[in-house]
Amino acid sequence: MKSPDSLPPPPPGEDPLRPHTYDGIQEYDKRLPNWWLVTFYVTIIFWIGYWMYYQQSGLPVSDGVQIDQHLAQVEARKLAANAAFDDASLWKMSRNAVLVEAGRATYNATCASCHHAQLSGGIGPSLVDAVWVHGGQPTQLLKVVNEGVLTKGMPAWGPILGPRKVSEVLAFILSHHTPPADLTLVAK
Repeated sequence: MKSPDSLPPPPPGEDPLRPHTYDGIQEYDKRLPNWWLVTFYVTIIFWIGYWMYYQQSGLPVSDGVQIDQHLAQVEARKLAANAAFDDASLWKMSRNAVLVEAGRATYNATCASCHHAQLSGGIGPSLVDAVWVHGGQPTQLLKVVNEGVLTKGMPAWGPILGPRKVSEVLAFILSHHTPPADLTLVAK
């Protein structure tokens, strides 16, 4: 291989050749185009910002968490579409975060004035203790919320809220309780 000093200068109007030769081929010694260099450096800067945001900052929601959220929404839609509410399905609804959160909003808007935001009771009875005035099974609670207890001042919320919102409120209330041990909450 020839040293760079030993190469003859290129003729005028031709680009210089690099001093090395591979398989009898010599390369031109040209500078990369500016558009290519700008694209390359912008890509490096973008990569550093992307890496800082997604890998180091912890700000974006991870894919696993997004999938869990979407699966909870799908499960909530399936449970809410269930027309027959039995104890098992109501307990299952109480373990779904999407339904519980929707129930919390409805509860705070309609029920908290009598039962307090902490479900501790006030005008109405406490909803977090083990004592239930009209039965403690989820279907019995559903009947009380739907039909009300006019003698005690509890209005019938079923016609006002509709079955979906009533089931969400029940899911919120039941989320503060432990389901019975003999109940299986496994999806069928």
